[in-house]
Amino acid sequence: MPALPLKFGCGPYDRTEALRNGIIQPEGIDLTYVAVEPPPILIDRMVKDREFDASEMFLALYMSLRARGEFPFVAIPAFPSRVFRHAFMFVNTNSGIRAPQDLAGKRVGVPEFRQTASVWIKGILQHEYDVDLHSIHWFEGGDNRPRARDLLDVQPDADPDIDLQFIGEDKTLSAMLADGEIDALLGARRPNTFGVSPHVQRLFPNYRQVEQNYYRKTGLFPIMHTVVLKEELHREHPWVARSLFQAMEESKDWVMTRMLNTGTLRFMLPWMFEDLEEMDRVFEGDPWVYGLEPNRHILNTLMGYLVEQGLMERAVPLEELFAPVE
Repeated sequence: MPALPLKFGCGPYDRTEALRNGIIQPEGIDLTYVAVEPPPILIDRMVKDREFDASEMFLALYMSLRARGEFPFVAIPAFPSRVFRHAFMFVNTNSGIRAPQDLAGKRVGVPEFRQTASVWIKGILQHEYDVDLHSIHWFEGGDNRPRARDLLDVQPDADPDIDLQFIGEDKTLSAMLADGEIDALLGARRPNTFGVSPHVQRLFPNYRQVEQNYYRKTGLFPIMHTVVLKEELHREHPWVARSLFQAMEESKDWVMTRMLNTGTLRFMLPWMFEDLEEMDRVFEGDPWVYGLEPNRHILNTLMGYLVEQGLMERAVPLEELFAPVE
């Protein structure tokens, strides 16, 4: 039987390099890997144009829409993007914000209230620092480039008491932060005024240590993206989920083996081997582990944040969101 053609859209990550270059092929699949960045462009092409058979997907967007029955995709428990988020909280030095608790009553920008990174940061602020999200005046819009309003830029359905307004299509949150129009900015990217304006600084200058302490306390290495298949493809060929998942596991192992080769530096990181040793000390295992069970705590935590922030009506069993791959 000929291999099933499958077009896979994903970022050009090290952990998927072997898939991208054809070194590893999913069993029974003739994979065409389409590397697209940045992620919003890739995911827009999947959601609006259904361009790919499988693709990377924002995890919060997937969870919230799939739980409503409004998303014709099904996820596999592979997670190509994880990022700690304390480094992505920025403040204006004239705002009087010195600690997370000082955000109460302030004007805070988020690129998208529903953005996975924003959801994680808001959850961290609420649960780790007792910040009342209802006390904040939220401003939503383009971070480093102006953007038009999206259909999903709406007041959270289950929490109408959140004060949220769109900044317009001619402004950026980055410039507003530097100019003092907002007091803080939380999101997935550094504002382009950071390092340019003396008034834009991180809330946690020692973010690396803060993030390690957070991980040791909570066991959470925040997941940003998952991988989805078109629902009709999954119904017709349910074996594809397991095949693609296993190939992604193999690709991740392939690059890690090569990163550990001490004869040369695979990436332009002068202290990469020290970083790898530190990673072992902190995580005591694979920090990029795939699969539903090893990530159940992280996934349920994010789902809880989505419910609390009005972006999901209720929590659902994870087995309803992820295809079986074991």
